[in-house]
Amino acid sequence: MTARPKTIAEIDTPAVLIDLDRAERNIANAQKAADAAGVKLRPHIKTHKLPFFAKKQIEAGAAGITCQKIGEAEVMADAGLTDIFLPYNIIGKAKLERLLKLHKRITLSVTADSAATIAGLAEVFADPTRPLKVLVECDTGAARCGVQTSQEALTLARQIDAAPGLAFGGLMTYPAAGAPEAAEAWLAAARDLLKQQGLACETVTSGGTPDMWRKQDAAIVTEYRPGTYIYMDRYQVEKGAATADDCALTVLATVVSVPTPTRAILDSGSKALSSDLLGLADHGELVGIADARVTALSEEHGKVELTGGATLAVGDRVRVLPDHACVVTNLFDEVYLVSGDRVVDVLPVAARGKLS
Repeated sequence: MTARPKTIAEIDTPAVLIDLDRAERNIANAQKAADAAGVKLRPHIKTHKLPFFAKKQIEAGAAGITCQKIGEAEVMADAGLTDIFLPYNIIGKAKLERLLKLHKRITLSVTADSAATIAGLAEVFADPTRPLKVLVECDTGAARCGVQTSQEALTLARQIDAAPGLAFGGLMTYPAAGAPEAAEAWLAAARDLLKQQGLACETVTSGGTPDMWRKQDAAIVTEYRPGTYIYMDRYQVEKGAATADDCALTVLATVVSVPTPTRAILDSGSKALSSDLLGLADHGELVGIADARVTALSEEHGKVELTGGATLAVGDRVRVLPDHACVVTNLFDEVYLVSGDRVVDVLPVAARGKLS
């Protein structure tokens, strides 16, 4: 067995480094903001996929965690997490059977945005003494999943309420970035319509790290589900949700070629940095090296353009701040927790690849 590296200099590349001090600070800051706003925090673990950090988020005061897929939730339940929200349409016999087994172990809730999804849930979940909580997903502007009108939300809420093994839990949205007011207005209208019809919304849950620092209206949103906030990334910096000093995840890479004075090649391509641009102009920046950007990726090569006098040499080791930390997490088997130059621990990415 290879000995665990004691310092960053001993880590082979490419590798994911997590600045533990920054991640813990980000957890504390988000919880403090949620507490001040009177909103429950239910962090999304898709960013880190680590029971280690999920437990730290709970210890800091989170009401529970959010997982996007059953596989992620199973990993977290196995690690001792007991309150999990799955804001995803669960479709098909195999998944529903897994969901039922999970429901018997922990406090679980899910979402639905169609009569067909609810019918599938109702067929499997039939015990009125332990109903599955189901929230209606609402499209408040992101144009992904979700009902389109308050009336549709009411129709589905009634269907959930009528099913013996289900319990209507409220409304859920993933709002369009930069438009939280529109989302809150949509949710308020739907909540009020449901209340008029005798259906109380126990939970109104929203999410999205870019807008998390905006004071939430606790009269509408009762719960918030940020994910990326624990690591932050270039996209969050671009949106004003963080500074570079808040970013906890970087990819450690080695320069393997310098074909020209203005071009260097890293050993980290799309299999390490992801090709997910999120609307940014390039794939990452080199920490501490001004005017060095990762402008193109092939599978195992990252192309760095050097301007403004920046230089690199073969063998140099650099840290890349990626555009989207969540995707990078799912590309590696393990991450290195570091504090300064010291390696604190090496953790397997327990929920990596849990896509079903």
